[in-house]
Amino acid sequence: MMTKKEQRLRRSRQTRLRIAQQEVARLTVHRSNLHIYASVISDDGSKVLASASTAEKDMRGELGAAGKGGNVGAATLIGKRIAERAKAAGIEKVAFDRSGFAYHGRVKALAEAAREAGLQF
Repeated sequence: MMTKKEQRLRRSRQTRLRIAQQEVARLTVHRSNLHIYASVISDDGSKVLASASTAEKDMRGELGAAGKGGNVGAATLIGKRIAERAKAAGIEKVAFDRSGFAYHGRVKALAEAAREAGLQF
C-alpha cells in the first residue's frame, strides 16, 4: 500500500519525464496546508531562475495579519508574482509541473493567474 505522498511523487515522475523531452523551463508548484510555492527551473534542471511563495516576508504582509497562504486568493497572487519574475528573467514559455497535485483549487488558481500575467504554457 502506497502512502498519499508516495502516490503523488509517483505521478510527478511521469510529468517530469514528459517535460524533460520538451526542453523548456518548467514552472513547478508545491503546496502544503499552510503555503504554496512556485519556481521556474531551467530546462536542464540545473538552476532555479525565478521563485515565489506565500512564505516570503513581504508576501505575508500582503496576505494580512493571519498570513494565510493556504487559500485560492494567495495562490492567485503567487501565480501573478511568479509570472512577473519569470518575465524579468527573460522567460516567456514554460511547461507546467503540478508535481503530482490535482489540477484543481489552489494549483489551478496559480496556473490561471500565471497565464493571465503572460506566461505561456
